[in-house]
Amino acid sequence: MPLDLANVEPSNSAIIVVDVQNDFVSGSLAVRDAEQVISPINALLKLPFAIKIATQDYHPPNHISFARNHEGKKEFDQIVIFPPAELVVGRTLEDERSLEGLEQVLWPVHCVQDTFGVAFVDGLEHEGLEVVRKGCDVGIECYSAFEDPWGLTNTGLKDKLRNKEISNVFVVGIAGDYCVKSTALDAKKYGFRTFVIMDAVRSVSDNGLEWIEMDKAGVEIIDTAEELLTSRVLSQ
Repeated sequence: MPLDLANVEPSNSAIIVVDVQNDFVSGSLAVRDAEQVISPINALLKLPFAIKIATQDYHPPNHISFARNHEGKKEFDQIVIFPPAELVVGRTLEDERSLEGLEQVLWPVHCVQDTFGVAFVDGLEHEGLEVVRKGCDVGIECYSAFEDPWGLTNTGLKDKLRNKEISNVFVVGIAGDYCVKSTALDAKKYGFRTFVIMDAVRSVSDNGLEWIEMDKAGVEIIDTAEELLTSRVLSQ
């Protein structure tokens, strides 16, 4: 399908670079071939987006997603987690989202605050990008760059984009089947026209189900960064 960039222009478009961090490229939770996203992402960052965001997983050492923090559990086991009571108390009455327990993969320790693993990977041209941190709360997993699944914590990204009058969001980074997917689905949910660029994404699994899910939700898939780079729409 030809790339449709109707109503896309630099002044109303943003790029979100998701979690291109040491631990996801060469560290404790490295995604296969993740280093291959660096070059296309750097090329995309040269385009004149109105706002350029880089996200960081930014966990405390005792984060709920780490296997070592659950006695008798191994890495990649699954448990069910529940929303922290102290955060539920502060929830607004208008928020009707379910507070049911959610399945949680138990990960190796990764992206711990103020460690080498949390830093952006060498070679990523991240200078000047606005940084959004997620997963900072001990008791909540937050794959999306917008908010956790219960809506109890948010990063401020939605308001940041709306304040800049952004209509279009382009998402790239790691990992396609977790944080990239969750970020894209939330962007679409909040009314942004959302694109994900395939060759600037790497996933944990090879099954490709994330692309089917995003497509069904109305997220637009671009095969290669080159398609966008040569479109002239964003090179004005």
